[in-house]
Amino acid sequence: MGLFSKLFTSTKNVEKASVEPVEYSGFLIYADSVSEGSQYRVAGRITKELEGETKTHRFIRSDVLSSQNDANQLMLKKAKLFIDQSGSTIF
Repeated sequence: MGLFSKLFTSTKNVEKASVEPVEYSGFLIYADSVSEGSQYRVAGRITKELEGETKTHRFIRSDVLSSQNDANQLMLKKAKLFIDQSGSTIF
C-alpha cells in the first residue's frame, strides 16, 4: 500500500477491540473511550437484561483525558454513580 493510500484510507471499517464489561449492581458497564486526536473522550455503555430483553444506555461525556486507561476508569466511576442515582430508570 502506498504512502498516500495509507494517509487517506478510511478507518471507519476497522473493528474495535472488544471491551470486557464490569458488573455492578446487576448492570454491565462497558468502558469504551473514543479517540480524538491525541486525547480520549469518556464514553461507554451500560446494559441490563429486563424482562428478557437487553437494554442499553450509551453515553459520551464532555470529559477528555490524555490516557485511554484514565478515560475508561473515569467512565466506570461516572457509570457507577449514574447507576446508584437512577437505577433501572436510565432505560
